[in-house]
Amino acid sequence: VQLVESGGGLVQPGGSLRLSCTTSGFTLDFYTIAWFRQAPGQRREGLSFITSSDGGAYYVDTLEGRFTISKDHAQNTVYLQMNRLKPEDTAVYYCAADPFRANFVAKDYDYWGQGTQVTVSS
Repeated sequence: VQLVESGGGLVQPGGSLRLSCTTSGFTLDFYTIAWFRQAPGQRREGLSFITSSDGGAYYVDTLEGRFTISKDHAQNTVYLQMNRLKPEDTAVYYCAADPFRANFVAKDYDYWGQGTQVTVSS
C-alpha cells in the first residue's frame, strides 16, 4: 500500500490549491481515503474522507464548505480541492487509507503518505 501526496505549495490568501493523493498497491474502492493536516506544534487534524462503500464525502464543520474531496478511479487518485484559503490553513497535508474505518481519527488509519506542505501567505 502506497500513498503519495502532491500539489502543495505557496498560495496567497483567498487562493486555491488542489492536492492529489495517488495510490498504489491496493484497490481504491475497498478503502476509505482521508485527508488530514498538521501545523507546527499542533495535533494532526482530520479534514475530510471519502468512503469505500458508496463514495460518500464527509467534512469537518470548520471547513465552512471551502474544501471538496473527490475520487478518480481511473487515476487511482483522490483529490482535495481547497478554495478561499486562509493563513490558518498553513500545514503539512497528509492522505491516509484504511479498509475498515471511516472517520476523522488519525490513529485509526493504517496507511499514510509522506505529506505535502501548504503555505498560505501574502
